[in-house]
Amino acid sequence: MHNVLIVDDESGIRESLKGVLEDEGYTAALAGSGEICLEMLDKRPFDVVLLDIWLPGMDGLETLEKIKQSDDAPEVIMISGHGTIETAVRATKLGAFDFLEKPLSLEKTLILVKNAAQARRLRVENRDLKRQQPKTVIAGESVPMKALRQQIALMAPTNGRVLIYGESGTGKELVARAIHAESPRHEAMFVEVNCAAIPEDLIESELFGHRKGSFAGASADKEGKFQKAHDGTLFLDEVGDMSLKTQAKVLRTLDEQSFTPVGGDEVVTVDARVIAATNHDLEEEISKGNFREDLFYRLNVIPFYVPPLRERLEDVPLLARHFLREFSSQYSRRTKEITDDAIEALMRYSWPGNIRELKNLIERIVIMNPAVAKLDRKHLPPLVYRDTSRRGGDGFSTLHQARAAYERDFILRTLDQNHGNVSRTAEVLGLERSHLYRKMKTLGIAVKE
Repeated sequence: MHNVLIVDDESGIRESLKGVLEDEGYTAALAGSGEICLEMLDKRPFDVVLLDIWLPGMDGLETLEKIKQSDDAPEVIMISGHGTIETAVRATKLGAFDFLEKPLSLEKTLILVKNAAQARRLRVENRDLKRQQPKTVIAGESVPMKALRQQIALMAPTNGRVLIYGESGTGKELVARAIHAESPRHEAMFVEVNCAAIPEDLIESELFGHRKGSFAGASADKEGKFQKAHDGTLFLDEVGDMSLKTQAKVLRTLDEQSFTPVGGDEVVTVDARVIAATNHDLEEEISKGNFREDLFYRLNVIPFYVPPLRERLEDVPLLARHFLREFSSQYSRRTKEITDDAIEALMRYSWPGNIRELKNLIERIVIMNPAVAKLDRKHLPPLVYRDTSRRGGDGFSTLHQARAAYERDFILRTLDQNHGNVSRTAEVLGLERSHLYRKMKTLGIAVKE
């Protein structure tokens, strides 16, 4: 049930609107002046305010300005008997949701109140979700990670486009989120698009939206990712896998700051900071004709490089303990310790799956050892476990260990090549999807599709 405050100096209009709104299921309260309106807003929350411009004492525009100073302000619909374009423009700049002219159309009034209440609900939900999200942390005390954090602090406050390079699993999305969190756009949305995971025939619709009936299955209008990221940040993950046709439209959008939805004829203007990421060598892809050189230069304004874990093994102890705390809390387990011997084994491993692999490994250890307070070398999975007293056979003491390590490594590499898509990985490996799921569970590979 939504609460509506009706502010008008004419009692007949107040009572009439109150009756209509209550018939539609709203709770309505009344105020005859701007001063009373502000007093009522201080005492209880409202979702929507219907506010007359011409009021005795404090007028509607001044009241609107004071309402919008609150962080939890309701949506405000202005009402005027003889409004001008100049008044409407000023009201919009002050944050009014919309404008109604007298004599009021009850049908239009109800539609606007419904839309305003929904807009406020979405705004509140988005705010609450942001509050629940943990602060983005770029962990690591190695020289490359300290340099990366310095680069983020320097570049985040700008609007420059960013291109993040790095292998799969190095944390490119985390870097993108950190840039957004430290930018002036942090109050707006961070919108992610995995260009490799979306079929080529749907990527344009995903990015730019579509109009109802524009293609088979388009049963309703859809807002695209560019539009959702307006005033915020659009993260184009695995941009190197985008088709040349889509690259051309993205290039035009970046140049013109506008686009046309699929099947539409109207031009949509957007202001979104674009951050792209890739695990490809884009200059090599350009030479092969797979990536547009002009788009590369548009995206590569500020290049970032995220090093693989094998190049910063000194960060492994810190990361391992960080993930131990995270998953112990997530699974309601007592925080576990990890021995120096186990840490040494983790640091001897090459981590082909990078931080993602380390995170998945620690999650598995926490799940599989609920009663263990101190994790030792023997609790590590076969792929990582090395018996340093035996160097034969690559450090494995049994054929079973060696086979399990190879299988796990092979599945992880195939998963990375298919961007974590389990169904596609199963097809490539020649396995039934259910069989692959069981195999992954046995080998301690987290299933996240």
